[in-house]
Amino acid sequence: MKVLLVEDEPDLGASIQRKLSKERYIVDWVLDGNEAWTYLEHDWTQYTLAIFDWLLPGMSGIELCKRLRDRGDALPVLMLTAKDSMADKVAGLDAGADDYLIKPFGMAELLARLRALQRRASFGGASLTSQFQPLQLQVGGLILDCGNCTVSRQYPNGENKVIYLTKKEFQLLEYLMKRPNTVITRDQILNHLYAFSAERVSNVVAAQIRLLRRKLSEYGCDGLIETVPSMGYRFNPGNADSTIS
Repeated sequence: MKVLLVEDEPDLGASIQRKLSKERYIVDWVLDGNEAWTYLEHDWTQYTLAIFDWLLPGMSGIELCKRLRDRGDALPVLMLTAKDSMADKVAGLDAGADDYLIKPFGMAELLARLRALQRRASFGGASLTSQFQPLQLQVGGLILDCGNCTVSRQYPNGENKVIYLTKKEFQLLEYLMKRPNTVITRDQILNHLYAFSAERVSNVVAAQIRLLRRKLSEYGCDGLIETVPSMGYRFNPGNADSTIS
């Protein structure tokens, strides 16, 4: 899950980024509203969630919300602010924020609110129609639990084995399983798995795909991740019929 964090208080922003990273989120953190909009208006990546501070240099969190909603973008937004009057809360929600968290707050509450937003979020963020995202994805006997960040293989005889993946391998598999039969480019995967500030190696995507395939193959889950020449990769659930049923 990739989050855009827009917070101009360096200590708070760094603290949120550290906590979210420990919880397996990938975080792009910016300190300016104008820079945040640059991230949002270009198709560099697809964010799962956004956290906006209300008062920001360049463009306020309220204005960011309004611009998102004006273009029909349903990206779930959690607004952070010290403004605690009822009128301020109404203004934030009317601008398009999905939830509202008053400063100071505990990290446990922040995480709980993000989980709630994630459950309510619509797939792909292309529609303002709310849907519940499943906490568990299953293709044949391959089961990915988004809530517990675990992957398991269920065999026809009822036996269930945990497939131990690294954080990046789990994030990659989740990203692909949520977009079945869709060609995903190398750049899309790269931008989803890593923050823009992270140092990137040119062949890191191919290496991650290779390692993930190898681990899945050890449990009889072959052929699910296809290479589409000159384009990228595709998760093909149809191949589960003959491999992991």
